Amino acid sequence: MSNFSGRTVLITGAASGIGLLMGKLSLKRGAKRLVMWDIDQEALQATGDELLNAGYEVTTQVVDVRSIDQIEQAHSELLNSHIHVDILINNAGVIVGKAFAKHTIADINKTMEVNALALMYVTHTFLPDMQDRNSGHIVNIASAAGLTPNPGMTVYAASKWAAVGWSDSLRIELEKTHPRIKVLTVMPSYINTGMFEGVTPPLFVPLLDPEKISVKILDAIEKDKIQLKAPFMVKTSLIFRGLLPQRAFDFIAGKIFKVYSSMDNFKGRNHS
Repeated sequence: MSNFSGRTVLITGAASGIGLLMGKLSLKRGAKRLVMWDIDQEALQATGDELLNAGYEVTTQVVDVRSIDQIEQAHSELLNSHIHVDILINNAGVIVGKAFAKHTIADINKTMEVNALALMYVTHTFLPDMQDRNSGHIVNIASAAGLTPNPGMTVYAASKWAAVGWSDSLRIELEKTHPRIKVLTVMPSYINTGMFEGVTPPLFVPLLDPEKISVKILDAIEKDKIQLKAPFMVKTSLIFRGLLPQRAFDFIAGKIFKVYSSMDNFKGRNHS
């Protein structure tokens, strides 16, 4: 069983949404220090100051997780300050909610870089230190979109499929070589934040409350779980996909549960 007491937690995309919530909850659970990464300097400064004024130890770094140079520079700054990350939460994510043909090449690159490659970049940078200490926890916030197809989020789904496959494969590798380094893959459905504004949740799949799913993620870390799927109906998707012919699955997912129309009225955080 893991715990947060006395640990240093690094969260990407930490200035808002569930990243910020997980950061605050980590500190309340006894984390020694919170390292916050985000590209929004103003929000990062504000939230960091709020936590510092509350008496917590917080380090804020403006980092674009698409940039290996920025990741390595931030990592070096932490090591120079004798800060070693115990729990790494790869949370930063983006979504472009529109038909694939309407994506620009920039849309495609950014989505794949932030949602898939950045997880690998950041983990690749911090993993050697964890291996040297034979201790650590890597948490990858993927998505239920990494388990089933969904029109309107083609590249997003692709990025999350990549994240799920990489994260679980990394877990198995580390279980063989460094069993004290834990890996958790998180696959939530739509979370009720600005990122998914306008979505229509599928049948029996309610919008997830940000604070409740944040609590579940931290609970899963403490229990050394290897996967977290939420809500319950997400757990059944792989069963249906494995047992049913694809056309039958498409009918059930699309016509009955309305998964394939959930993005029809998507607006997102930028309303674009």
